[in-house]
Amino acid sequence: MSKPEHYRAVAAEGSAVPTLLCGHCHSTLPRARIFRNDSERFQDFQCQTIGLCSADDCGAVNCCDDALTAFDNPETLFGLAS
Repeated sequence: MSKPEHYRAVAAEGSAVPTLLCGHCHSTLPRARIFRNDSERFQDFQCQTIGLCSADDCGAVNCCDDALTAFDNPETLFGLAS
């Protein structure tokens, strides 16, 4: 992708561990690329949690806020190893 596009991440259904999928290509968003938006890099993106897709030819910026509501305890996602 030549310019960042903003998508909405989705929660993977039936997953044993909290897993988020890219809203563009549906690849798994690696835990190491999901982070809190500190508003420095993504100032114009009104989202608390950002997920960057690492799939080849994607690289989409995902808002994870809605997808995290699918989990009983969304903070567990941040405690898991990537």
